[in-house]
Amino acid sequence: MRGPLFTVAVGFVSGVLSGQFGIGGGLVTTPAIRLLLGYPALIAVGTPLLVILPTALTGALSYARRGLVDVRAGIVMGVFGVAASVAGALGSDLAGGPVVMVLTAAMILWVAADMAVRARRDPGAEPVAPAETADGPPRLSLSRLAVIGLVAGFYSGLLGLGGGFVVVPALTRWLGLPLKRALGTSLVVVAVLAVPGTIAHYLLGHVDLTLAAWLVLGSVPGALIGARFTAVARERTVAIAFACVLALAGLALAGTELAKVVAR
Repeated sequence: MRGPLFTVAVGFVSGVLSGQFGIGGGLVTTPAIRLLLGYPALIAVGTPLLVILPTALTGALSYARRGLVDVRAGIVMGVFGVAASVAGALGSDLAGGPVVMVLTAAMILWVAADMAVRARRDPGAEPVAPAETADGPPRLSLSRLAVIGLVAGFYSGLLGLGGGFVVVPALTRWLGLPLKRALGTSLVVVAVLAVPGTIAHYLLGHVDLTLAAWLVLGSVPGALIGARFTAVARERTVAIAFACVLALAGLALAGTELAKVVAR
């Protein structure tokens, strides 16, 4: 296991990516805790959810100051995902660490491939949002928000990845929100879902409080920087670079865990 400074650096990187992509940071934190910091598999699943809470809140507030958050939609999705998050946490305990790590690696690789393909096809355009009303932003379909919340909640609890990788594509493709507004709204969902997921994983013994504290020291300032960087960065370049990092992390995690499974 590495020292505190290295752990803080891991938290900082995950925070930057959380603020920039609205994913909560778990896509980076989980493989880093497992591969770079050497913690047990289920600790790498449960601990990121505790780290995600202040990180996602920080990023969401930064987006909200620029008017890029649909608070109602975020809370609705989060509330519908609460029970699903607890169910996912229980599912991770039943499945066991190696299985969850392989599933996590597969999800990371899918997100990386999806992000790279979208970046190449659409270098900068954002989806057309539903027309605004006289009272402000459009009210999104409750039933669709509920479905997104349920799916995001289950994966958040099961894999410890926050759920943003479900929320952002769903909001942009299915509900037509502009990307930056989807990112800000996703962080609200991620923050809400992190609460029940963290409690469930803590009760199951999957949360290392000391590890979480060091990660938070880096992730909170990182989230602020990531959220600000989104406003000025070229989206296509950053998305492709991030996809490459995710692909490497996913392949390394899959290779490591599959080798352990075969060795048994």
